[in-house]
Amino acid sequence: MAAIRLSDILSISLTLFAIIDVLGNIPVIISMKSRMESFKPGHTTIFAGLLMITFLFIGEGILTVLGIDVQSFALAGSVVIFLLGLEMILGMHIFKPATDGSSAGSLVPIGFPLLVGAGTLTVLISMRSVYSIYNILIAVVINIILMYVILRSTGWIEKKIGKTGLQAITKFFGVIALALAIKIFRTNFF
Repeated sequence: MAAIRLSDILSISLTLFAIIDVLGNIPVIISMKSRMESFKPGHTTIFAGLLMITFLFIGEGILTVLGIDVQSFALAGSVVIFLLGLEMILGMHIFKPATDGSSAGSLVPIGFPLLVGAGTLTVLISMRSVYSIYNILIAVVINIILMYVILRSTGWIEKKIGKTGLQAITKFFGVIALALAIKIFRTNFF
């Protein structure tokens, strides 16, 4: 059994937290949440966590079986993020919320690819060659807990920021989402 190292867990946790960027995605989540019948932070967190753990163990194999390379996977994620950015800036609605009271909108596009996207999944695959699987799993669990706490706090954050503040932040982060999508596209296409 590989050693559990606190320094590795901290390093992996911080890397994943930065890539998942749940704090930076709060305006997007609040914007999408306002159009949903039901936003379920628990469902979103469980879905994102299961996706990370599954991809950690069999992600590369899944992509191989489907005949998809990591770059194509990243490009697909960049298109979704680009569309989310357009929604935020232009105030249009490309992603239709579930109207049946289900948590589908909480899962896609919030759980995937917004929070756990191609970047997170690719990093998990590559971390396996550097770190012990146990250290990675502990870091994933830490990030799942942080994600849940932050997602549960979006209502409180929304009240503190106010409608005008939220609109301004949403437009700003819409531009950031577009820039991120273009960066992912450029990195994987050129």
